[in-house]
Amino acid sequence: MRRTMALKVLPVVGAGLLIVLAVPGIASADTLEAYSNGVLPDSVGFNSLWVIVAGMVVMFMQCGFMFLEIGFSRQKNAGTVVAKILTNFSIAAVMWYLIGFALAFGKEPDGLTGLIGGTGFLLHGFGDPTTAFPVMGLSNATVESKFFFQFVFCAVSLAIVWGSTLERIKFGVYIIYAVVFSAVIYPIGAHWVFGGGFLQAGDWLGTGIAGMQDFAGSTAVHLIGATGALAVLLLLGPRKGKYGSDGKPRAIPGHNMPLFGLAVMILWLGWFGFNPGSTLNVQDARFPEIVLVTNLAAACGVLGALFMSRITQKTLDIGMCGNGAIGALVAITAPSGYIELWAAIPVGLVAGLLIPPCVGWIDKKLDDPVGVLTAHGICGIWGTFSCGLFTSPRLAQYNGFGDKDGGLLYSGSFAQLIAQVVGFTVAFSFVFAMSYATFYVIKKTYGLRVSEEEEDAGLDISEHGMYGYPEQFIPPAELIGYGGGAAATVPPAPVPALATKESPA
Repeated sequence: MRRTMALKVLPVVGAGLLIVLAVPGIASADTLEAYSNGVLPDSVGFNSLWVIVAGMVVMFMQCGFMFLEIGFSRQKNAGTVVAKILTNFSIAAVMWYLIGFALAFGKEPDGLTGLIGGTGFLLHGFGDPTTAFPVMGLSNATVESKFFFQFVFCAVSLAIVWGSTLERIKFGVYIIYAVVFSAVIYPIGAHWVFGGGFLQAGDWLGTGIAGMQDFAGSTAVHLIGATGALAVLLLLGPRKGKYGSDGKPRAIPGHNMPLFGLAVMILWLGWFGFNPGSTLNVQDARFPEIVLVTNLAAACGVLGALFMSRITQKTLDIGMCGNGAIGALVAITAPSGYIELWAAIPVGLVAGLLIPPCVGWIDKKLDDPVGVLTAHGICGIWGTFSCGLFTSPRLAQYNGFGDKDGGLLYSGSFAQLIAQVVGFTVAFSFVFAMSYATFYVIKKTYGLRVSEEEEDAGLDISEHGMYGYPEQFIPPAELIGYGGGAAATVPPAPVPALATKESPA
């Protein structure tokens, strides 16, 4: 019955495709149309190539999220993560094309200034490609390349939501929320923060508040995802057996730490597309500097987490080590294009130091198997606030957003820090309210979590009818083709007599 209801959700995504088929003549504007002689400047090709390559590196982060969640899951719940990643990525791709990109980066309609984009639906009708999507106007990369790059950001933010829900959520919830998130929640939140909206523009409602700074998405991508994770976690509840009768948390270890380690390195690599790619061009040669800023912060995050793990846990915890890298990468995402290289050290180090105590504190109340709320939430907040401390005046002026005098350490003014705090508060409140309402409706209608019997059996078999590790769960007699299966019922072959004698020298 539940799977039948899940299948009914799929037409929501397909409806958008029918709209496209029903409106003939819809097509993307050709970049060549913007040039009278039909010849593109070389810079267009170079910048577009860089943006596409960076976008593909960010897309590869989906493998990192998949391996990370599989590593932290028990074997009986490993396979469902693969289906979830593929399904969510596909839904986000369709919804971003139909509506998401236009709401996030399109030109704002009259009367909705600062609130929402309104051009470029179906990549059509946005006018001159060289001036479309104003916030990205400093780059002359093609609209199609910018579209793809921003799409993989949306997909990353959506992937972040589900790390807190492992091992007990219905698969259909992924489908329903993915549609709402990638069509409405993420595009509007991203528009406000780094799509040209009122938080980024500053001085909204005549308040005089400086524009918010978020170069690549500590708030716009990571905190939005973590906020969605918090909303669903409050309604979903913990895994069975996570908390004892005394209310104290019990460890439910993941089954594969080497796979988790591979995930961390994939994500680390992916951030070299995430942050440097947000330059959207190669002409100013800024992206190598941002690569170094990103890498230095991540390294300091690992060291900070190891140090704090030793202090608080009396051990060098593998999970804390990996999450130290991820938390620092999340933190450096907002300031990566605004700070000097030296400032990457305190940004990354503080993020790493936050990981062990915050993971432990949250674990006492909420069952967050992979540490999403800390690595992407708390570290996302720290990264957002760090712009208010460390932003360099030269980079604030170059990027054109926020207080031109820089952060507190340069200007002695709290103007940028106040803008960051206000921006975080507004973005968090919007995303949490929208996400909580969405998950509440899902819980009251379709339901959020599987039954106890299905949770005990594992989501691989209860949701998908198969095991991620069949040799661990299927009786040996049924494992034809697997080592140790049918062979267990067949007597061993006799040993030839010659094999027992020594061969002559």
